[in-house]
Amino acid sequence: MSPSDLAPDRRERVVQEVRERGTVRVRDLSDKLGVSLMTVRRDIEQLAREGLIERVHGGARVRGGRVAAEPSPEEKLLRNAGAKREIAALAASQIEPGEVVGIGAGTTTLAFARALIGVPDLTVMTNSVPVAEEFWRASDARVILSGGESTRSRALVGPIALGSLERLHLDVVVLGAHGVDIDAGCTSPNLLEAQVNQQLLERASRSMVLADAEKWGVVGLTTFVDMGSLDALVSDAALPERARSALAESGVDVLVSER
Repeated sequence: MSPSDLAPDRRERVVQEVRERGTVRVRDLSDKLGVSLMTVRRDIEQLAREGLIERVHGGARVRGGRVAAEPSPEEKLLRNAGAKREIAALAASQIEPGEVVGIGAGTTTLAFARALIGVPDLTVMTNSVPVAEEFWRASDARVILSGGESTRSRALVGPIALGSLERLHLDVVVLGAHGVDIDAGCTSPNLLEAQVNQQLLERASRSMVLADAEKWGVVGLTTFVDMGSLDALVSDAALPERARSALAESGVDVLVSER
């Protein structure tokens, strides 16, 4: 079999490595695949032309860049809706009746709020208007909605939002993330939302971040929690084994919906 016959399989492995790790170096791919640096560079160039990955100095990364733009609220609602529901159900199973739960803004945390309906005696603290509305509509939970300036996704942010959280004590905080990366941690494209997330984390005894597998290797504008400070990540079955191992090595409990 000629080298050209092997190229499609090898390039498929390159794409898989990039998707699992977010960013890979040419030298690491060369060692893993057992081919020359020049061969790897040619594969990366071809895959970049095909729009499957993005070429960067010394390697390749997830298409669109590790520093990814924020989708619109409408796009977020439609993206991976099934996985978000599964993640939400698994995360909700970790909540005990009577707990004080902080919930951040986002479509996955909105699914989590829906999964919590029926859990008795909850107190919910949130900066998300849609999350608060979900509880007001269908639950008898006590709801505390922060004040603040609204973003386009109806998250309340800014000094008023931060001030309303200062003296609260939460049993658990549950947050979404724009991206999750072993080095960059959990990130957000919005500086003001990241500040509120950090305040929620500071007020909570334990923390969970909900993120579907597509967010692995994506890096937003700013980090709101490092992996070493996060208690648990809840994701779906598509989360790569390498990601699960890296998270576990960082001390993060990895909860995966296998449905």
